[in-house]
Amino acid sequence: MDPTANLIDPMNLAESLEALRTSTISKVAEVQDLDGLATVENEAVGRESPIAAARRGLGKMPNEDRSDAGRLINEVAKQIEAIVAMRRDELQAEAQEAAITAEAIDVTVDYAEIASGRLHVIQQVTDEVCDIFVGLGYHVAEGPEAELAWYNFDALNTPLAHPARLGMDTMYVDYGDDEDGMVLRSHTSPIQARYMETNEPPVYLVAPGKAYRNDTIDASHLPVFHQIEGLAVDESITFSDLKGTLAEFARQFFGSGTRVRMRPHFFPFTEPSAELDVSCFNCDGSGSSCRVCKGVGWLEMLGCGMVDPNVFEAVGYDPDAVTGFAFGMGVERLAMVRHGIDSIRHFVDNDVRFLNQFPG
Repeated sequence: MDPTANLIDPMNLAESLEALRTSTISKVAEVQDLDGLATVENEAVGRESPIAAARRGLGKMPNEDRSDAGRLINEVAKQIEAIVAMRRDELQAEAQEAAITAEAIDVTVDYAEIASGRLHVIQQVTDEVCDIFVGLGYHVAEGPEAELAWYNFDALNTPLAHPARLGMDTMYVDYGDDEDGMVLRSHTSPIQARYMETNEPPVYLVAPGKAYRNDTIDASHLPVFHQIEGLAVDESITFSDLKGTLAEFARQFFGSGTRVRMRPHFFPFTEPSAELDVSCFNCDGSGSSCRVCKGVGWLEMLGCGMVDPNVFEAVGYDPDAVTGFAFGMGVERLAMVRHGIDSIRHFVDNDVRFLNQFPG
């Protein structure tokens, strides 16, 4: 016989079931978690519960009493299951509310703010200059920093006897059988030669990047610095096109009132060549007591000129069919002039006090 059968008295079935229902309601109200509720439910209506025992005892009852007894047992069982279900919903809601409370974030509490990074002032100037020329129809080109001497010198009309090819100026790389064959590029002009070698004219490009020279560090020199070279090759390009292009760049970079002038100079890869000066933006070119231009009224800015025909021949262009101009500027120079920086060393000192002055 089932050990729990005596909890339901067949002779007083209604009273026994009511007592079970009442006691179960009390236990359900007192239970505080889902595990405890499952235990109470199992004790009341589970496989070994009094309800299960009463159902197993229906077969021993007279036929005329069996139907009423079965209906009564089922009604009490359903009432107990409904009470348990209601309490389960309450406990689940309480558990969810407790979890939400425990995991809540107080957005009013102060927190440690991590400072965000920003572009270095050199990169800011590089991007701005490139954007100006992209707006004029140029595109940006890149090339290797470890360069063949052919592209760094020979293709740019720089002969073997030129002083720039000496080790005191150029950093040579110990690579391969040719001791003079590989260098750290001393300017970004090799990018122009490489591009022309594989692309037919017209060509309109700017070439930003690092350059390397065997210079001693001082207020205006670094062994590693940044340049932006420009090249335009097309039919019937003239020196006037060069001056007009650089004048427009100067107006956009330094201000709409900026004037330019050109002074004769020499570069192996351009002929004729010139240095471009811009009117001092600080004193508007007057020069009076100006700390930026030192009273001159002009600022030396970049080198430029018409591409030498020997350069065209080296890259496979017909110098009788096309003409072009080239220019090159130091990014550090542009940044120093615009922001009044007195030493190029500030760009590499990584002093946050200096860098924070250029949020971009």
